[in-house]
Amino acid sequence: MPGSTPASATVELARAERPRWLAAVGDFVRRRPLGAIGAAIILVMVVLAATAGWIAPYDPLETDYAAMIAAPNAAHWLGTDAFGRDVLSRIIYGSRTALLVGLGAATLGATFGSLIGVASAYFGGRVDLIVQRIMDVFFAFPVIILALAVVAVLGTGAGNVILAIATPMVPRCARVVRSSALAVREMPYVDAARASGFRHGRIILRHMLPNVMAPILIMATAFLGEAILLEASLSFLGLGVQEPTAAWGLMLRGAAVEFAETAPWMAIFPGLAISLAVFGFNLFGDSLRDALDPRLRTQ
Repeated sequence: MPGSTPASATVELARAERPRWLAAVGDFVRRRPLGAIGAAIILVMVVLAATAGWIAPYDPLETDYAAMIAAPNAAHWLGTDAFGRDVLSRIIYGSRTALLVGLGAATLGATFGSLIGVASAYFGGRVDLIVQRIMDVFFAFPVIILALAVVAVLGTGAGNVILAIATPMVPRCARVVRSSALAVREMPYVDAARASGFRHGRIILRHMLPNVMAPILIMATAFLGEAILLEASLSFLGLGVQEPTAAWGLMLRGAAVEFAETAPWMAIFPGLAISLAVFGFNLFGDSLRDALDPRLRTQ
């Protein structure tokens, strides 16, 4: 521009580049509205978990025996449970448990699965054959059965539940990441790194792993919804987090049978929370896959 100084030109350039991420978000919302809906559900869940101490109307552990099994009313919008605890407050605090277990299990499963998958593809040969046969053994068991077996060995508690849910996710992530890493292994820069004498660990971590991040992110996002569902299932069976922790599965466990007819709100609202959370992560994960996979991008 005439009369503009280098400093002003730099400022104008910075202003022009600043909204790029906003443009990317707007393009994602416009092209994939279902993914945007899923992201909105996730955002609401994160906000609820982060601000539970301020927005929850009651202490989730506080009992009120004068208001046991109270139907939804002005004082308790979603009613109370058999101990007089506010259902709404427990659902809000339960989002913390769901996100803690979901993020922990998804991160752990995706991390170890990615490392195993990339290492298996890199070494190939007999190492790849042995690793993939071990993964096949894990694939032979249903996810919930494998998680139950790990919990039975390690015991209950949030940490053990995270390990139990992450265990069946490792082979699934390893198999997907390995398929992408096989193509990366043949790239010239990997051959150049080998010729330069770099160690195997450096080649795997610095040259191969960053180039297969797209499937890792997709798998981790998909695992989040499944981890929340598995945590609720284990808690419902009495093998997840334990009372008096606020958890959606525990709320279902105490309401599904005994109070199904007399107090249906005790099971309906936690069930809706689980369904919405899983629905949101699945929608967002599918859209993220479409956005990151060049073969699935729409022109």
